[in-house]
Amino acid sequence: MITGITGFVGSWLAEYILEHKPDYSVYGLKRWRSPMDNISELVRKYGDRLKLVDGDLRDRFSVDYALNSVWPDIIFHLAAQSYVVDSYSAPVNTMETNVMGTLNLLEGIRHRYDAKFPRVVLCSSSEVYGTASVMPTPENCPFSPVSPYAVSKVAEDMLGLMYHRAYQMPIIRTRAYTHTGPRQHQVFFIPSIAKQVAETEITLDKTPIVSIGNPDSVRTICDVRDIVRAYWQLAHVGIPGDVYNIGGVERASVRQVAEMLIGMSFISKDRWTIIEDKKLLRPADVEMQCPSVKKLKSVCDWKPEILLHQTLEDTVNFWRRRKRTDD
Repeated sequence: MITGITGFVGSWLAEYILEHKPDYSVYGLKRWRSPMDNISELVRKYGDRLKLVDGDLRDRFSVDYALNSVWPDIIFHLAAQSYVVDSYSAPVNTMETNVMGTLNLLEGIRHRYDAKFPRVVLCSSSEVYGTASVMPTPENCPFSPVSPYAVSKVAEDMLGLMYHRAYQMPIIRTRAYTHTGPRQHQVFFIPSIAKQVAETEITLDKTPIVSIGNPDSVRTICDVRDIVRAYWQLAHVGIPGDVYNIGGVERASVRQVAEMLIGMSFISKDRWTIIEDKKLLRPADVEMQCPSVKKLKSVCDWKPEILLHQTLEDTVNFWRRRKRTDD
């Protein structure tokens, strides 16, 4: 079962399992009003192997109903309010969704399974480290969250550890670094830039402009399709109670990403202007992130396979198709 299956990462995880693991069926927990754009093709293609269950993690009765309906062997907990900027303006909603949602899920599991618990992959974030004091950053680096979102992910992470220690639940915690690709919502910086490039190509604007947030913020970027492979492997070989960083190897600043995406446009690079939009700046930003994935590689043979250039090209092509369809 995948919570948040209609979202960016959830849809790619579902697609990976359905395509590569024919012995498994996928159940997806979704809210009744969730957009279906990311999984509509999967529903058509895979039929009965993909089943959707309506529910809301903030409603404990809803969670119990979903668990009773499915009784999954593996649960991937991906549902979250994941936009850092929004967490500053809506901190209570962020905490209710990410912390109480996780608590309801773990309590539901604890009370519904009398004998063998399902394996649970809790998907946290590198944002828990902030700008870490050690780079590459290992899993034992102290937490230093600088946003309500990051604080919520610290709480989710620690709930997973506590439920493993107190109730022996086989919970594997993960901390994914920046990941992107087709289907990611436009509020995030890479799809935002890709969408701006695609829109400008269609409108043939005489003064092409790309708006970005902090141009000097540096991220180590991984393709979402590589991230979901790691989730799947850890669900089977990860050590319960342990935590694993997941991240790429290619690093770039926000400005460098913008320049790469502009370079993929048929509009000459010399015509573009990159501007800093203060509305996109965070009250407190993470200036750089660089993961150590030694622990992950000690338990599985995972490594990133998709180069950043390919990820960016796939992302801008996604927005080109989306804009053509919209128009």
